[in-house]
Amino acid sequence: MTEVTVVGVGADGWAGLPAASQRAIAESDVLLGGARHLALIPEPAGERVAWPSPLLPALPGLLAANAGRSICVLASGDPMFFGIGATLTRLLGAERVHVLPHPSSASLARARLGWPDDEVTVLSMVGRPIELLHPAIQPDRRLLVLSTDGDSPARVAALLTARGYGASELTVLEQLGGPAERQLLGTAAGWKHPAGDPLNVLAVVCRADQGAALLPTVPGLPDDAYEHDGQLTKREVRAVTLASLAPVPGQLLWDVGAGAGSIAIEWSRHHASCRAVAIESHPERAERITANAARLGVPGVDVVHGRAPAALAGLPAPSAVFIGGGATVAGVIEAGWEALPPGGRLVVNAVTLESEAVVGGWYARLGGELTRIAVQRAGPVGGFTGWRPAMPVTVWCVVKP
Repeated sequence: MTEVTVVGVGADGWAGLPAASQRAIAESDVLLGGARHLALIPEPAGERVAWPSPLLPALPGLLAANAGRSICVLASGDPMFFGIGATLTRLLGAERVHVLPHPSSASLARARLGWPDDEVTVLSMVGRPIELLHPAIQPDRRLLVLSTDGDSPARVAALLTARGYGASELTVLEQLGGPAERQLLGTAAGWKHPAGDPLNVLAVVCRADQGAALLPTVPGLPDDAYEHDGQLTKREVRAVTLASLAPVPGQLLWDVGAGAGSIAIEWSRHHASCRAVAIESHPERAERITANAARLGVPGVDVVHGRAPAALAGLPAPSAVFIGGGATVAGVIEAGWEALPPGGRLVVNAVTLESEAVVGGWYARLGGELTRIAVQRAGPVGGFTGWRPAMPVTVWCVVKP
């Protein structure tokens, strides 16, 4: 049975390792790691194997090829902090992975800056889309961004500036804990530093420019946050709909007839582990959902171009299903209901008399809750102000027993 010791290594290399970590490396038969980490370890040590690229598909084979040998894996800092330690634990099980951590880059950065852990949001750009930063960009928030390379700070500065946070204060911390450690300071809008050391962490104090749009993570973003052709669940109805769907970390939503994708997007913005599949038959709308999701910080929303119920076949099982379009299409509500596990939630919005009739029939069969939402917004009436009603929406919510 393959067992692995994972040793965290800092920028200070061998000299910065405690005795237990040095001993684990010295006694290993095979040493796995990136070329940078392997170069920090003096001879002699076990057989050295540099990670292939891409790593994840090759990892099971590498471990199998070295079964029965003492394996030591080198990692940056804390191997369980966005690192290979977590991957190996998922692959082998915690009982077969022994982790000897070093202080993480985030711990070192907080120590240099004097930032308390509970006042900082840590995000990683390593192998991840930069758009994932958007939900965390809020006025006066402190962020630590784990960079992909030396150009990452400039890319983050450009994103902040485009978002209306050009006044944000940036600090690049390079080679933390090593002899070449240094800091670079500036603002997002005024960032002029060339690409630096690829081993860096970017600290951001978010400063909103005057007039910058607020995009909170609670349901009900402004309607103008979305590109759409009119097929959009409006703000007030969206907030009630999402409250009925009750997003929970780690769960998956089907957004059927997604339109602009607003329900799938705001479900996903609730928590980084919330996942959503947006099903949309109109090709231009499907493309628009992808653009909206990226711009609002949840590029992982999976967009399926197809017509329900056929397009639902083979999708991963949902925790909740929202049907905002297509309730009158034969088999759509049935497919959503059948796909749900016990405790799963189905929410259907009806606007037309025909869709209300369908929803009423299902309500009579399965129960649940029916809510009618009528929204009126103030607008000009000549030289005065009056109420302009929107079309009422009936929301049906039911939990599968």
